[in-house]
Amino acid sequence: MSHSMTGYGSAARVFGGYVIQFEIKSVNHRYSEIVLRLPREWTCYEDSLRRRIQRDVKRGRVDVYISKERDDESSLPFVLNSGRVEAYLRAAEELHTKYGLEASLSAKDLLALPDVLVPPDPLGEGDFTGEAWEDVLHGGLEEALGGLLDMRSKEGRHLAADLEQRLARLEELHAELKTYAPQVVSDYRTKLKGRLTELVEGAFDEQRFAMEIAVFADRSNIDEELTRLGSHFEQCRTLLRSTEPVGRKLDFLIQEMNRETNTIGSKANHLALVNRVVEMKAELEKIREQAANLE
Repeated sequence: MSHSMTGYGSAARVFGGYVIQFEIKSVNHRYSEIVLRLPREWTCYEDSLRRRIQRDVKRGRVDVYISKERDDESSLPFVLNSGRVEAYLRAAEELHTKYGLEASLSAKDLLALPDVLVPPDPLGEGDFTGEAWEDVLHGGLEEALGGLLDMRSKEGRHLAADLEQRLARLEELHAELKTYAPQVVSDYRTKLKGRLTELVEGAFDEQRFAMEIAVFADRSNIDEELTRLGSHFEQCRTLLRSTEPVGRKLDFLIQEMNRETNTIGSKANHLALVNRVVEMKAELEKIREQAANLE
């Protein structure tokens, strides 16, 4: 099944007093490029998140956005810094012991001192270990990635259906070329003989006439090009129904089909053939534009 390179997915998680948002989108790109944007304290998880994406996305630019904000409904915006509180209390006791100063501290006094209340540890100290956070990040990414892949798959089916339809039209034109090809020499023979009869009084050299026709027939023969085109059509159809990424292979085949079509156009000395070649080139250009969206 062919997949598009464009898609979008999102997810959200609530954990450790935070609401974590996941967004992932992909667009066309010649190669595979994954860009992650996440809070600095989570950069240690970047490699494992990147490897997870690479398992399912083989081509395209993928942008991943992971953000977090405090969940006011589940926890307070600040926590007590026990170590700092104990340090202040020890300092007050030392002032009283050494210098005889009255240094008792009330709760109100302590809360007014610097760094007594601090934001919670984003990595979740205590009950929330780094491994727990990694599981949460991978779970959210998995859900967002699933949405992305689903969209890429749906769009890929539409693209493949359109390409198969255009490929069928190319096969129709290919069949018409095979029908008209034998007539090229016959029509040339008739026209050339008519012209020579008008120009030459009496009989003309039949042997030279036959040689001229033979040279023209060899020069205008397109059997090999038609055979290769037929083979390319079959390969394209097989690729469109494959479960593997096909974008680069399809791009190569389209180039080859364009080359064969151009060769036929240069050899075609017949109006019917030229008209079919022009239409084939137009269809191939549309196929090239659509195939550029496939993974």
